[in-house]
Amino acid sequence: MGNLCGSPFYIGYIFFRLGGPDGELGASLRYLSQRFTVPYPEVKAILTDIGTEELSHLEMVGSIVYQLTKNMTIEEVKAAGFDQYFVDHTAGVYPSSAAGVPYSAASMQVKGDAITDIHEDLAAEQKARVTYDNILRFCDDPDVIDPIRFLRAREVVHYQRFGEAKRTKCSCW
Repeated sequence: MGNLCGSPFYIGYIFFRLGGPDGELGASLRYLSQRFTVPYPEVKAILTDIGTEELSHLEMVGSIVYQLTKNMTIEEVKAAGFDQYFVDHTAGVYPSSAAGVPYSAASMQVKGDAITDIHEDLAAEQKARVTYDNILRFCDDPDVIDPIRFLRAREVVHYQRFGEAKRTKCSCW
């Protein structure tokens, strides 16, 4: 498959969106877990909607990773620094950070306090947006850029929806 987005090391950045501390897996689990303790139906619905959408983002990122890695030669695997990953997972899409650290629920927060959780969610969406911005700085492949731009735009919408949730219930908080 050759150099990906101008660098064989690019795949790691995409992996970060899968299972890194600000990745799609953590976001979906965070929001779907937080929804249980939110006492406001409107906010619970926002958390459910966004948590479910984050699962679709996980599928999109996983598809990108698979498409970028499925035909890599052993030489390309080594050049990209994925030889250790390859030994454990071959070209399987395994949720880990760009540094190769496996996903851990310890990287997400669920406090059970609506104010705290919504603020965490606002910050999480901004961290996700910045990560997508950083990926776009490294990439010159339109087949990757277009879906990453879409995902980045959705993070902005999620941030706005969490802001809406905060404003909707601020008189109760």
